[in-house]
Amino acid sequence: MLKDVKEKPMTHFLKGANQVQAIIALRGVAIIIQVLLILFVNIALKYQLPWAPLFFIIAVEVAFTLASMLYYKQASMLNQNSAQQQKAILIQTSADIIFLSCLLFFSGGATNAFVSLLLIPIAIAAVTLTPALLSLVALLAIGSYSILLWLLPMSVMHGNMQGHFIAMGINFLFSALVVAIVVGKMARSINKQQLAIAKYRENLLKQEQVTSLGVAAAQVTHQLATPITTVQLLADELSEDFPNSEVIGDMQVQLARCRVSLDEFREMVFSIKEQRITAISTQTLLNEIKANVEVNYPEIALDIEQLNHESTMVMADAALMPAILNLINNAVRATKNNGSSALVITSMTCEKNWQLIIRDFGKGFTLKKLNELGVKPVTSTQGLGMAVFLSHASLERIGGKLTLTNHIEGGALVTLSLPCQTTQQPTAK
Repeated sequence: MLKDVKEKPMTHFLKGANQVQAIIALRGVAIIIQVLLILFVNIALKYQLPWAPLFFIIAVEVAFTLASMLYYKQASMLNQNSAQQQKAILIQTSADIIFLSCLLFFSGGATNAFVSLLLIPIAIAAVTLTPALLSLVALLAIGSYSILLWLLPMSVMHGNMQGHFIAMGINFLFSALVVAIVVGKMARSINKQQLAIAKYRENLLKQEQVTSLGVAAAQVTHQLATPITTVQLLADELSEDFPNSEVIGDMQVQLARCRVSLDEFREMVFSIKEQRITAISTQTLLNEIKANVEVNYPEIALDIEQLNHESTMVMADAALMPAILNLINNAVRATKNNGSSALVITSMTCEKNWQLIIRDFGKGFTLKKLNELGVKPVTSTQGLGMAVFLSHASLERIGGKLTLTNHIEGGALVTLSLPCQTTQQPTAK
């Protein structure tokens, strides 16, 4: 299920810290070009520019570039924190505008042919920054150009040149707005498309994995049917010879559970294949959960809490209950491994969604597990990864969500969320 694509920083052209490093590298190239141009104008064109202030500005620019290069090379936060990335890009693009404006001031100001280079930081900001930060960069560039126009000496204002410079200012303002608005909008549109495509590919890969697991499960189930039937026949023969044997009785009970599970699996497969989705009461789900825990884990002290709602209806398919039981089994296993026997299940409605919150009293999830569980099958000695992955896929298919966190007092929290049924009658797809 594709999630809503929210407004995000432009990260499709370069990833993470590479954006900042690319801007720094571009400034390094620009510094070389600036030095060559100054030398060319002074030596080849015989036009005397003020060497001292220009090379002082370039020296400061070089120092700033080297300092930025060293700092962001060691700043691992750029690979993790989007806000820090945005702040770094804003600082770098703003510095470019300031350095370029200072160089232009000492080399002709607004009359310099290279004054249009002030549009480049706006273009960079348009494809890397959020609209708010892009506006700051655009305002800084427009303000810098306006100051350069304002500081032009009166000696250049002869004739109709004043009108010419006013037209240049209007032209720069229009160009800056076009770059900021049009390029920024196009970049955000491309970013949204790439995020949607990436999410689609991720979901497609996940569905392929689920399909592969389903095929393997069907094959194994088919292969188990024959030996289970054979063992059942042997158990029946043994029960005739030893009618009072408790061991044989327990064996028959477990074999009966295996047959029921196989029948339920076949029914679930046909239901999913036909895409049958029906309305089911949350109270029914809670009753089945309670009965399952009491039968399979009698040593567990189960506490079911129902908050702020009576029984409601949710749309579900045949895979919902197995998905929930997978999560319950994981929670029970984590609780028992930590020497506890408590398990808390909370049922509540929140913003037209039914939430089932499972809290175990285990050791909780590690940060690595939180990043991996539900996204892909994970190898685990406790069997957590595959069950959570399958449950997550089952819930996504019916519009549900699965959230994994750690409880503040210890243990893990697994929150299952399903939309409540609308006033329309349930229909089978």
